[in-house]
Amino acid sequence: MYTNAQHRSDPEVQELRHRAGLWLRELREKRDLSQRQLADLVGAEYYTFISQLETGRGRIPPARYREWAAALGVAPAEFVRTLMKYYDPMTYSILFEDPPAKDQGPATKNAQANSLSS
Repeated sequence: MYTNAQHRSDPEVQELRHRAGLWLRELREKRDLSQRQLADLVGAEYYTFISQLETGRGRIPPARYREWAAALGVAPAEFVRTLMKYYDPMTYSILFEDPPAKDQGPATKNAQANSLSS
């Protein structure tokens, strides 16, 4: 099973979680939902879970991303991409910010050469 190497005690992780919480609260408020209403929509047993997330003291379980996206009126891919920026910034950076590598390696170069000779 995948485990994230981020440690909650790390100040940078705390700041990212706090920013994620602010983003989630902003989405909830735009939908004019109370914490209790959102908890009901996403199947959270306790509305206090919403409060914990909004203050940066937790993470949304990945298995629940679709429910959260629907409840907050956000396309699932956009929702996950934004959460990834806060929850897994290294992967986010690789997928969405890093420019492609200039050295494409021998397999790519061979494929390009073969397509030119065809």
